[in-house]
Amino acid sequence: MATAKITYFGHSAFHILTANGIGIWIDPWLENPLAPEGIHSGLACDIILVTHGHGDHLGNCIAMARNPGTEVVVIHELQQYLLGKGLPNVTGMNIGGTYTTKTVTITMTQAIHSSSFFEAGEHHYAGCPAGFVIRTEDGLSIYHAGDTALFGDMALISELYRPDLAMLPIGGHYVMGPKEAAHAVRFLNVKKVIPMHYASFPVLKGTPDNLKEELKRLGLESDVIALSPGGYMELQATPQN
Repeated sequence: MATAKITYFGHSAFHILTANGIGIWIDPWLENPLAPEGIHSGLACDIILVTHGHGDHLGNCIAMARNPGTEVVVIHELQQYLLGKGLPNVTGMNIGGTYTTKTVTITMTQAIHSSSFFEAGEHHYAGCPAGFVIRTEDGLSIYHAGDTALFGDMALISELYRPDLAMLPIGGHYVMGPKEAAHAVRFLNVKKVIPMHYASFPVLKGTPDNLKEELKRLGLESDVIALSPGGYMELQATPQN
């Protein structure tokens, strides 16, 4: 059975290599405090997804997307900003929309957070924050929640897209913590979870062990996959009834 390779680079940065060789970066802040050196050298960069405009998520996107073969997919307002920076291939979409490119289907989901970027001494609005459901040609479904609080409509993400894996923030303070993330797992009915957005700053105190404890309290047996920065996992699609 075909598999995807998912590599974690600290904070909320991931690289997905699909079974047919499409390389997808998500929130590529590759200078985060946990990121290993030389991390994106040689990795395919066909699509970049950015969940919102904060610098720790927009990250290295502009430098990585100068090649027309790299397509950036973002919310409309952030698209306009990136086009103004001279990027040659930026697709804008909005919450609830679905877009297919390079055999990958991308749905932009709600996230509860804020979104702006700092430039020329001022903060600028960058559209709504978002999450993404990524579905590959072979049926794999992956949910990256972005920076978000817990919200009940995660249950609809489960019902509509049946993710095989969820990438969920757990650090607390700026995003949901382990207690809320455990309830997100319950809403999503997902069996595999990669924790993210923790440990990169002192204020992000939630840990994967905390998440495991909270899942146990809820009687959930989902697999918490705590990848070290630079570590990876392989994922197969779950057959759907």
